[in-house]
Amino acid sequence: MTTRTLNLDDTLYRYLLDVSLRDHPVLAAMRDANRSHPRASMQIAAEQGQFMQLLVRLLGARNTIEIGTFTGYSALAVALALPEDGRVVACDISREYTDVARTWWDKAGMSHKIDLRIAPALETLDALIAEGRADSFDFAFIDADKTGYAAYYERCLVLLRQGGLIAVDNVLWGGKVAQAPADEDTAALQAFNLLLRDDARIDLSMLPLGDGLTLARKR
Repeated sequence: MTTRTLNLDDTLYRYLLDVSLRDHPVLAAMRDANRSHPRASMQIAAEQGQFMQLLVRLLGARNTIEIGTFTGYSALAVALALPEDGRVVACDISREYTDVARTWWDKAGMSHKIDLRIAPALETLDALIAEGRADSFDFAFIDADKTGYAAYYERCLVLLRQGGLIAVDNVLWGGKVAQAPADEDTAALQAFNLLLRDDARIDLSMLPLGDGLTLARKR
């Protein structure tokens, strides 16, 4: 028994992966390819991707949103967990990164499940609301510019059905959120974390998974 979350050293982390990770070969290949990428830290960890797959399956999700796609790992992880008629609306502004993502999605045979929207995410989210898609999504994943988190969250709350789930990445920000803010991103995350703590519209849990993952269930 323990009264707080364990610290994971390299040996224990490797054990965690060895006994629990059920890896898709394309996801494994993506992680290998991205290790040398100059922005490799933008990809979520393998165990986080698998955890999100479990959440999607528990929700019985069919309609999902992703804000921040990079080279496509998290979108693919979610798409693999969706039924054949499930869809991910993936929001990003970079054609350079998402062109790479499309290649991986094709390799995994999942491209038909991923609706990539190249535009500022708020434009895409507002368009979905205008199309009458409010209360129709089951799951949303926010992993983009930190100063935009609060606005993305508000739109996702509109788009999610009751009981739907928002997952938000990087909420511990390498530990910087527990320190005096030295930059705009850290200050934005600190404000965002407090916003969710006090938001009566959701059920809330912040997990020390990856760089910190917050789960917000729409009441």
